[in-house]
Amino acid sequence: MVDKETVRRGYDRLAEAYAADRNETGRGREVLADFLGALPASARVLDAGCGQGTPVLSDLSASATATGLDVSRRQLELAADRVPDAALAQGDMVRLPFGDGAFDAVTAYHSLIHVPAEQHQAVVDEFARVLVDGGRLLCSEGPEPWHGENADWLDTGVEMQWDIAGAEATRRHLRTAGFVVERESRAGDSLAEGDDARWTFFTARLEG
Repeated sequence: MVDKETVRRGYDRLAEAYAADRNETGRGREVLADFLGALPASARVLDAGCGQGTPVLSDLSASATATGLDVSRRQLELAADRVPDAALAQGDMVRLPFGDGAFDAVTAYHSLIHVPAEQHQAVVDEFARVLVDGGRLLCSEGPEPWHGENADWLDTGVEMQWDIAGAEATRRHLRTAGFVVERESRAGDSLAEGDDARWTFFTARLEG
């Protein structure tokens, strides 16, 4: 099971290495562009697990009123430098520090996978709570369930842990929270293990 304190401390310690190794191009960013294109003008968007702020929070800030949330203070410090127009908050996705209906859309790129598996439904429920009726969600998950840890992630000597629920479970979590899945897309990622590693991106709408 993922220990959230290990994840928080890990991202604090390897923030610069993670930022340097992130892939800022490719299909995942194209999916984000399509998602943004469907949002209303001046949409309020939460990036849950914003990390160092690029590329997702930066892209959101260019066309929407963006807020970034992350568990890691050091990641938020980097995000403040890279995306100065975005509001930032430190917190746990299981208990989002925002009111009901605070956002028109939520993005969660590679952040659910660092939450203990038994709390994934609670996180998706929180996404639904902070969205307006008809609000939109874009989130990523691995296609199959997997739990893992790496004591030397990115050759930094820092431990990282993952709990991947898989696409089938994520579809169930979304339905339970009141979302309708409108689209599923597949994309690779520079930090995934192996050239054939893929992610599933879910575009969903909250039923009003």
